[in-house]
Amino acid sequence: MNIDKASAALDSVYTAETPEALAQAYAAWAATYDGETASLGYLLPFLIAAWVARHVPAGEGPLLDAGCGTGLSGPSLQALGYPDIAGLDLSDDMLEIAGSRNTYGELKQAMLGGPLPWPDGHFRAFFSTGVFTISHAPASSLQELVRITKKGGHAIFTVRDQVLESGGFRDVFAELEQDKKWRPIEESPWFRCYAIAEPEALVKTFVFEVL
Repeated sequence: MNIDKASAALDSVYTAETPEALAQAYAAWAATYDGETASLGYLLPFLIAAWVARHVPAGEGPLLDAGCGTGLSGPSLQALGYPDIAGLDLSDDMLEIAGSRNTYGELKQAMLGGPLPWPDGHFRAFFSTGVFTISHAPASSLQELVRITKKGGHAIFTVRDQVLESGGFRDVFAELEQDKKWRPIEESPWFRCYAIAEPEALVKTFVFEVL
Protein backbone atom coordinates (compact mmCIF):
# COMPACT_ATOMS: atom_id res chain seq x y z
CA MET A 1 0.00 0.00 0.00
CA ASN A 2 1.35 3.41 -0.98
CA ILE A 3 1.34 5.63 2.11
CA ASP A 4 2.18 8.68 -0.04
CA LYS A 5 -0.96 8.09 -2.11
CA ALA A 6 -3.05 7.75 1.04
CA SER A 7 -1.53 10.95 2.48
CA ALA A 8 -2.32 12.80 -0.76
CA ALA A 9 -5.96 11.71 -0.53
CA LEU A 10 -6.05 12.87 3.08
CA ASP A 11 -4.67 16.25 2.02
CA SER A 12 -7.41 16.56 -0.59
CA VAL A 13 -10.17 16.28 2.02
CA TYR A 14 -8.40 18.61 4.46
CA THR A 15 -8.05 21.32 1.80
CA ALA A 16 -11.63 21.17 0.45
CA GLU A 17 -13.05 24.69 0.70
CA THR A 18 -16.76 23.90 0.19
CA PRO A 19 -19.10 21.02 1.10
CA GLU A 20 -19.37 20.24 -2.62
CA ALA A 21 -15.58 20.02 -2.96
CA LEU A 22 -15.43 17.80 0.12
CA ALA A 23 -18.09 15.48 -1.33
CA GLN A 24 -16.15 15.28 -4.59
CA ALA A 25 -12.91 14.50 -2.75
CA TYR A 26 -14.59 11.64 -0.87
CA ALA A 27 -16.27 10.36 -4.04
CA ALA A 28 -12.82 10.10 -5.64
CA TRP A 29 -11.41 8.37 -2.55
CA ALA A 30 -14.31 6.03 -1.69
CA ALA A 31 -13.17 2.94 -3.59
CA THR A 32 -9.70 2.87 -1.99
CA TYR A 33 -10.49 4.62 1.32
CA ASP A 34 -10.50 1.57 3.58
CA GLY A 35 -7.17 0.18 2.41
CA GLU A 36 -5.43 3.52 2.28
CA THR A 37 -6.57 4.69 5.73
CA ALA A 38 -5.54 1.27 7.06
CA SER A 39 -2.06 1.85 5.59
CA LEU A 40 -1.87 5.05 7.66
CA GLY A 41 -2.95 3.14 10.79
CA TYR A 42 -6.26 4.99 11.11
CA LEU A 43 -7.55 4.16 14.60
CA LEU A 44 -10.66 6.25 15.17
CA PRO A 45 -13.48 4.14 13.66
CA PHE A 46 -12.42 1.22 15.85
CA LEU A 47 -11.49 3.10 19.02
CA ILE A 48 -14.85 4.90 19.18
CA ALA A 49 -16.46 1.52 19.87
CA ALA A 50 -14.68 1.48 23.24
CA TRP A 51 -16.28 4.75 24.33
CA VAL A 52 -19.69 3.67 23.09
CA ALA A 53 -19.38 0.39 24.99
CA ARG A 54 -18.32 2.25 28.15
CA HIS A 55 -21.41 4.48 28.19
CA VAL A 56 -24.19 2.65 26.31
CA PRO A 57 -25.25 -0.80 27.56
CA ALA A 58 -25.03 -3.52 24.91
CA GLY A 59 -28.23 -3.98 22.95
CA GLU A 60 -29.50 -0.45 23.51
CA GLY A 61 -30.22 1.70 20.48
CA PRO A 62 -30.72 3.01 17.99
CA LEU A 63 -27.26 4.51 17.55
CA LEU A 64 -26.33 7.07 14.88
CA ASP A 65 -22.94 6.94 13.16
CA ALA A 66 -22.76 10.64 12.19
CA GLY A 67 -20.41 10.99 9.23
CA CYS A 68 -20.15 7.22 8.84
CA GLY A 69 -18.08 7.27 5.65
CA THR A 70 -17.59 3.71 4.41
CA GLY A 71 -19.00 2.34 7.66
CA LEU A 72 -15.81 1.13 9.32
CA SER A 73 -17.29 1.52 12.83
CA GLY A 74 -20.43 -0.52 12.20
CA PRO A 75 -18.99 -4.05 12.24
CA SER A 76 -17.01 -3.38 15.45
CA LEU A 77 -20.11 -2.16 17.25
CA GLN A 78 -22.25 -4.96 15.90
CA ALA A 79 -19.67 -7.46 17.19
CA LEU A 80 -19.89 -5.79 20.62
CA GLY A 81 -23.66 -6.26 20.76
CA TYR A 82 -25.16 -3.16 19.11
CA PRO A 83 -27.41 -4.38 16.27
CA ASP A 84 -29.41 -1.16 15.76
CA ILE A 85 -27.20 1.39 13.97
CA ALA A 86 -28.06 4.12 11.46
CA GLY A 87 -25.55 6.08 9.42
CA LEU A 88 -25.42 9.42 7.69
CA ASP A 89 -22.80 10.87 5.39
CA LEU A 90 -22.49 13.59 2.75
CA SER A 91 -21.05 11.13 0.20
CA ASP A 92 -23.34 8.72 -1.66
CA ASP A 93 -20.24 6.81 -2.82
CA MET A 94 -19.14 6.23 0.77
CA LEU A 95 -22.68 5.27 1.82
CA GLU A 96 -22.83 2.64 -0.91
CA ILE A 97 -19.78 0.93 0.61
CA ALA A 98 -21.21 1.29 4.13
CA GLY A 99 -24.38 -0.42 2.94
CA SER A 100 -22.39 -3.40 1.69
CA ARG A 101 -21.30 -4.19 5.26
CA ASN A 102 -24.86 -5.18 6.26
CA THR A 103 -24.47 -3.60 9.70
CA TYR A 104 -26.58 -0.44 9.24
CA GLY A 105 -30.35 -0.59 9.50
CA GLU A 106 -30.66 2.68 7.60
CA LEU A 107 -28.29 4.98 5.75
CA LYS A 108 -29.13 8.55 4.77
CA GLN A 109 -27.30 11.18 2.76
CA ALA A 110 -27.24 14.40 4.78
CA MET A 111 -24.91 17.29 5.50
CA LEU A 112 -23.85 17.92 9.09
CA GLY A 113 -24.50 21.58 9.85
CA GLY A 114 -27.94 21.45 8.24
CA PRO A 115 -31.24 19.90 9.37
CA LEU A 116 -31.17 16.13 9.89
CA PRO A 117 -33.98 13.79 8.79
CA TRP A 118 -34.96 12.35 12.18
CA PRO A 119 -37.40 13.48 14.89
CA ASP A 120 -36.47 14.86 18.31
CA GLY A 121 -35.02 12.30 20.71
CA HIS A 122 -34.85 9.51 18.14
CA PHE A 123 -31.43 8.04 18.99
CA ARG A 124 -30.10 6.44 22.17
CA ALA A 125 -26.71 7.95 21.29
CA PHE A 126 -24.76 9.38 18.41
CA PHE A 127 -21.08 8.83 17.78
CA SER A 128 -18.77 10.51 15.32
CA THR A 129 -15.09 10.11 14.43
CA GLY A 130 -12.86 12.07 12.11
CA VAL A 131 -15.75 14.42 11.27
CA PHE A 132 -14.98 17.40 13.49
CA THR A 133 -11.67 18.15 11.81
CA ILE A 134 -10.06 20.48 9.29
CA SER A 135 -12.46 21.64 6.51
CA HIS A 136 -15.20 19.28 7.71
CA ALA A 137 -18.38 19.56 9.81
CA PRO A 138 -18.88 22.77 11.83
CA ALA A 139 -19.25 22.87 15.60
CA SER A 140 -22.84 24.04 15.10
CA SER A 141 -23.65 20.50 13.87
CA LEU A 142 -23.74 19.43 17.51
CA GLN A 143 -26.96 21.39 18.15
CA GLU A 144 -28.90 19.30 15.63
CA LEU A 145 -27.25 16.04 16.70
CA VAL A 146 -28.26 16.72 20.30
CA ARG A 147 -31.83 17.46 19.16
CA ILE A 148 -32.20 13.98 17.65
CA THR A 149 -30.69 12.26 20.73
CA LYS A 150 -33.01 11.28 23.58
CA LYS A 151 -32.75 12.63 27.12
CA GLY A 152 -30.39 10.43 29.08
CA GLY A 153 -28.65 9.47 25.85
CA HIS A 154 -25.07 10.19 24.91
CA ALA A 155 -23.03 12.29 22.49
CA ILE A 156 -19.68 10.59 21.77
CA PHE A 157 -17.29 12.17 19.29
CA THR A 158 -13.72 13.12 18.45
CA VAL A 159 -12.42 16.63 17.72
CA ARG A 160 -9.12 17.36 15.98
CA ASP A 161 -6.60 19.54 17.86
CA GLN A 162 -6.40 22.17 15.11
CA VAL A 163 -10.12 23.01 15.24
CA LEU A 164 -11.10 22.57 18.90
CA GLU A 165 -10.61 26.25 19.75
CA SER A 166 -10.47 27.87 16.30
CA GLY A 167 -13.62 26.06 15.15
CA GLY A 168 -15.63 27.24 18.15
CA PHE A 169 -16.18 23.81 19.66
CA ARG A 170 -15.53 24.89 23.24
CA ASP A 171 -18.04 27.72 22.76
CA VAL A 172 -20.72 25.33 21.48
CA PHE A 173 -19.95 22.91 24.34
CA ALA A 174 -20.50 25.75 26.85
CA GLU A 175 -23.66 26.98 25.13
CA LEU A 176 -25.27 23.53 25.17
CA GLU A 177 -24.30 23.13 28.83
CA GLN A 178 -25.67 26.57 29.77
CA ASP A 179 -28.91 25.76 27.94
CA LYS A 180 -29.11 22.54 29.99
CA LYS A 181 -29.14 20.41 26.84
CA TRP A 182 -26.19 18.26 27.92
CA ARG A 183 -23.60 17.79 30.64
CA PRO A 184 -19.96 16.66 30.27
CA ILE A 185 -19.17 13.07 31.22
CA GLU A 186 -15.71 12.34 29.86
CA GLU A 187 -12.86 14.03 27.98
CA SER A 188 -9.93 11.90 26.85
CA PRO A 189 -6.31 13.01 26.72
CA TRP A 190 -4.98 13.97 23.29
CA PHE A 191 -4.07 10.91 21.24
CA ARG A 192 -2.97 10.09 17.70
CA CYS A 193 -5.51 9.53 14.90
CA TYR A 194 -3.05 7.37 12.97
CA ALA A 195 -0.78 4.67 14.40
CA ILE A 196 1.66 4.74 11.46
CA ALA A 197 1.60 8.09 9.65
CA GLU A 198 0.74 11.70 10.57
CA PRO A 199 2.20 11.57 14.11
CA GLU A 200 1.31 15.23 14.69
CA ALA A 201 -2.44 14.62 14.02
CA LEU A 202 -4.05 14.54 17.46
CA VAL A 203 -7.67 14.26 18.63
CA LYS A 204 -9.67 14.16 21.84
CA THR A 205 -12.78 12.10 22.45
CA PHE A 206 -15.63 13.86 24.24
CA VAL A 207 -18.66 12.25 25.90
CA PHE A 208 -21.72 14.23 27.02
CA GLU A 209 -25.03 13.09 28.49
CA VAL A 210 -28.03 14.67 26.77
CA LEU A 211 -30.48 16.33 29.19
